[in-house]
Amino acid sequence: MKTRYIILPLLCISMTMAAQEGHHHHGNHMHPNDSSDVFFRHLKLNELVVTGVTGDTKLKNSTAPISIVSNKDLRHTTSTNIIDAIAHQPGMAQITTGSGISKPIIRGLGYNRIIVMNEGVRQEGQQWGDEHGIEIDPQIVNSVEILKGPASLMYGSDAMAGVLILHAAPTLPEGEMKANVSSEYQTNNGLFDYSLNFAGNQKGFVWDARFSDKMAHAYKNKVDGYVPGSQFKERAGRLMLGLNKHWGHSHLIWTTIHLTPSIVEGERDEVTGELICNSSNIKTYSKALPFQEVKHYKAVLDNSFNLPKGWLKAIVGYQQNRRQEFEESEDEYELYFKLHTLTYDVRYLSQEFNGWKMAAGVNGMWQHSQNLGEESLIPEYKLFDIGGYATVSKSIDKWTLNGGLRFDNRTLNFHSRNFSGISGSIGAVCNINDHFNLRLNMARGFRAPNMSELGADGVHEGTLRYELGNPDLKPEYSWQADLGLDFTSQYVSAQVALFANRIENYIFSKRIDVVMEEGLRTYEYTQGDARLLGFEAGIDFHPIHSIHFENTFSYVDAQQLNQTEETKYLPMTPAPRWTSELKYELTHHGHFALNNAYAALSLECNLAQNHYYKADDTETRTPSYTLLSFSVGSDVNIHKKKVAEISITADNLLNRAYQNHLSRLKYTDVNNVTGEQGVFNMGRNVVFKLLIPITL
Repeated sequence: MKTRYIILPLLCISMTMAAQEGHHHHGNHMHPNDSSDVFFRHLKLNELVVTGVTGDTKLKNSTAPISIVSNKDLRHTTSTNIIDAIAHQPGMAQITTGSGISKPIIRGLGYNRIIVMNEGVRQEGQQWGDEHGIEIDPQIVNSVEILKGPASLMYGSDAMAGVLILHAAPTLPEGEMKANVSSEYQTNNGLFDYSLNFAGNQKGFVWDARFSDKMAHAYKNKVDGYVPGSQFKERAGRLMLGLNKHWGHSHLIWTTIHLTPSIVEGERDEVTGELICNSSNIKTYSKALPFQEVKHYKAVLDNSFNLPKGWLKAIVGYQQNRRQEFEESEDEYELYFKLHTLTYDVRYLSQEFNGWKMAAGVNGMWQHSQNLGEESLIPEYKLFDIGGYATVSKSIDKWTLNGGLRFDNRTLNFHSRNFSGISGSIGAVCNINDHFNLRLNMARGFRAPNMSELGADGVHEGTLRYELGNPDLKPEYSWQADLGLDFTSQYVSAQVALFANRIENYIFSKRIDVVMEEGLRTYEYTQGDARLLGFEAGIDFHPIHSIHFENTFSYVDAQQLNQTEETKYLPMTPAPRWTSELKYELTHHGHFALNNAYAALSLECNLAQNHYYKADDTETRTPSYTLLSFSVGSDVNIHKKKVAEISITADNLLNRAYQNHLSRLKYTDVNNVTGEQGVFNMGRNVVFKLLIPITL
């Protein structure tokens, strides 16, 4: 996938401005949501203007690292969910359960250490669970900002590792109406999806409506054949209605998504070693026991008011997440979590005056989780948190300085726990010349333990283990330093970003030698001090207009301090990864039937992960593997008008059998015939995509 490293100030990251306020800006600024190829391929990074919490900010005046994935790159990427679509970015990874469930990892940290922002509010859907994915329709995501490093200053607890900001498409210009139809088919798991969209802007009244449907049967690889329980279905809808006026905007947004993923158990026949299938048809699209039913509803009111010397923004959102697990019967659920979440965010942003920009705000959430099933993995709870922050930035010649402070308080009715913390950030960037930018940022992060870590006590079917919480856990605190150097020229763009992260009271689960349920491993939450060191590096060489040769490398070393050799490495740490892509692009400027055609050969090399948590067989070593992919695509024009966009991608072209270190299916049953443990990842997969735009 083709991206640029975009460096955005840690203190100047907007939840919604970049996505939904492009229509308020004038002049020649280009924003991250601009999906034009020129924007991402040929624009010098130093000329880029991004929209943040303190308003428009030039890239060369920024401090902390963020990658931006464009709309075009998302459309050209093979994936089964939105996290899968961005997981191969430098510094990113994913914890997977089969092909349908993915959880994001940023620089070796995941779960409740990452906040996913969607429609301007944080996504809340029981993300503590290993097999709980992100309940967001990929079709509504127009672009993605990946903020790496502590962002507690803007987002509060849970943003210790970073933030994923999933932007919807900006509202259309006045007088325009557009529709589009898209579809996709994948050969490996028979995935088929389609999406219908209609948006417009008439005299300041704006709307955007979408319906999406997706289904997939079991995926296959050359070791396991088809993998029973890896099928899933997904249906989603979105409606945005609003006003864009001279005073600002007010948007009301509704989204709903219904997921039905089956659960891969990985049980095998002791004689043949084959995976046991609970369905008469291994390639069925229908659910098979055990499976989940997940329904997520969201309503957001997003307001922005133009003031004489700044902007006032107010966003309130309500979410309801219903998660049911069916184990023995398709009609009776054993687990049923019902989660209510109300989020609020009010902030003021000043215009720039004499090189100064300021922002201040208050945000937080109220949450209530109910257990409506026969089993109870975590206790019911109520939660309320509130945080206030202030930031300031100042430009002086070649230097830009910024900093800020925040205070958070979270109250949890479980054992009457109360958590509070101070977080902050200070950074500087020096524009050495037109080609080089040097940046430094220091950030303090804070995270309160979640309810699973505090109070879990039961069998978690989706994880195939018994989980025990620890009610005495303390909050996590982190210090992270970032150092970055960027180089841009006519033919070469290169970046290197180094980081060092020290976490106090790091929380993780480890296997213990206690049998709570026959046939299941028992895991218990504990904590200790940790440190993470690593870097991301990338170079894009384009000797001529139509050729790009891009290489990236990501590495993180995550250790628990003062431990033995068996326990010193943190579990679920991604392996070092090198990616390379050679791409040829041909643009005819609309004069030919095929326009913006491209062909790309990509390679992804995951090195061996020899640093793993060895105690009690919690983890095992993962050998290295290399995947090769090839893709082609083009716009189709009739009478100089674009009528379609098509692409064909062959992933894992050589049908390599492999297990990713972060695949939870690594630890299912051993095949007695081959001696291999666990289920392997997806084999060769050819993907066909079609997009038909309609301008009304």
